[in-house]
Amino acid sequence: MIRKIIHIDEEKCNGCGLCASACHEGAIEMIGGKAKLTRENFCDGFGDCLPACPTGAIRIEKREAPAYDEEAVKKMQDRKEASQPAQGGCPGSRAMRLAGNQPDTFGTPSAMVSIKQPSRLGQWPCQIRLVPEHAPFFEGAKLLIAADCTAYAYAGMHEEFMKGKITLIGCPKLDDVDYAKKLTAIIRDNDIKSVTIVRMEVPCCGGLQRAAQQALKDSGKFIPWQVVTISRNGEILE
Repeated sequence: MIRKIIHIDEEKCNGCGLCASACHEGAIEMIGGKAKLTRENFCDGFGDCLPACPTGAIRIEKREAPAYDEEAVKKMQDRKEASQPAQGGCPGSRAMRLAGNQPDTFGTPSAMVSIKQPSRLGQWPCQIRLVPEHAPFFEGAKLLIAADCTAYAYAGMHEEFMKGKITLIGCPKLDDVDYAKKLTAIIRDNDIKSVTIVRMEVPCCGGLQRAAQQALKDSGKFIPWQVVTISRNGEILE
C-alpha cells in the first residue's frame, strides 16, 4: 500500500541513536553505527523521531510500504516493559518539553515530590552537544545559552534566567567541539525570539560567549541578545 513512512539518509546520520530512542514503536535500530528502519510495519509515519535527529537525516516520504501493524507494536511494547531498553542510544537523551517551565502557568508540584522551588528547565536534553537542531520547543522560544557552572555558582539561576526559556548548556573547555555551527542552525532555522548568554567570569567561558555571538551573526537574523557574567562567588558582574 502507498502510505507515509520515514526515510533515513545514512550519509547524514551521525550514529547518535536519538531517533531510535524517540521511536516508541521500535521501528528503528542502530546497525553498524547508523540508524536503520528495520521494521517498516512498525513505523506509523507520524515522525516522532524527526525532532530528535540533530543532523536532519530523517524525513517523511510517501511510498509503497507494509501497513502499520498496531497489534504487533503493542505486543513488542508489552515485552519491553519488563526488559532492558532496545538497542539504539541512550533513552535519557530523548527530546521532550518539560511541563515545569510553562511561563506563568506552573501549578502545584506532584504530591510524590515535595519541593519549595520548582525546576524551570523547559526541555530535555539541555546539553548543546545532545540537543537536536530542530525541535518543537524551539518555536517562539527565548533561548538561554549558559555555561554549565553558572547553575551551581548562581543561586537564582532557575527563577531569574531559566524561567520561561529554553536552556542550552555547555563548557568549551570540556567539550572538544565548536558550538558555533550548531547554535547557528538552531537560531537560523527556528523561530527564536531572544538570546541570553550567561557565562562565568573565568577566561575559558569566553569560548561559549564567542560561539553564541558568532552564531547570532551567522544566522543572518537580528534578534535581541545580552550577555550576563557570573562571578565565582555567585554575583552578577554585568
